[in-house]
Amino acid sequence: MLNFAIETARDAGRVLLEKFGRIETVTKKGDINLVTEADLASEALIVERIKSHFPRHAILAEEAGNAVVTGVDGGHKWVIDPLDGTTNYAHGYPCFCVTIALEHEGEIVLGVTYDPTRDELFTAEKGRGAALNGKPIRVSATDELGNALLVTGFPYDIKHREKFARHLTEFLLTSRGVRRDGSAAIDLAYVACGRFDGFWEEGLNPWDVAAGKLLIEEAGGMVSYYDGSPFSIYTPPIVASNGTIHAEMLNVLK
Repeated sequence: MLNFAIETARDAGRVLLEKFGRIETVTKKGDINLVTEADLASEALIVERIKSHFPRHAILAEEAGNAVVTGVDGGHKWVIDPLDGTTNYAHGYPCFCVTIALEHEGEIVLGVTYDPTRDELFTAEKGRGAALNGKPIRVSATDELGNALLVTGFPYDIKHREKFARHLTEFLLTSRGVRRDGSAAIDLAYVACGRFDGFWEEGLNPWDVAAGKLLIEEAGGMVSYYDGSPFSIYTPPIVASNGTIHAEMLNVLK
């Protein structure tokens, strides 16, 4: 199934690249969240592939809303984001990706995140480690928050999240730096390969974090809620790290 997910993500990524910089139709979901024709084309390709190869499997896809395209086999569920970083994409900013995960009996067992602009393919299988373009990856060895480079995202409803500004300010003051790239799936993949040391964000959806959660855990990192309890992709917020700075991040977020 990993090879299937890889091939599908690469093909969807090619659809995004073909349309990048030539988008004619941009619509809104809510006040800010955007949808482009590329989101829809990429999702159509992925969903059709899954239905063709695994017709019994369920599918949870972003542009279909929270609806699950239910198959007979409810034990397998594909969780997909055909274009993570849509706002970046719509503005011609080359930071976006395709991300696909497979959940089996409530556990993420496979994850793929593909960045077509850099041709970087992040993959993970439960119990088999994580890789970037086929080479094993590990989280960073940074052991203090003061030496850490962190990354986050700004929630669409930021005005209603009173704690976010405090968390951001405290991390800016206590870490080496904080970045904001606009694609949670890429941010998580970068934590997995050691480019970032930690990540936190509120208000994300299952398709934003499913593959990234497995990537980080298989690369030796940690993913949890702000209180340190086990994380579910279905309920935000999320904090992820290389593990060694996790307790310090939780102290800020508590």
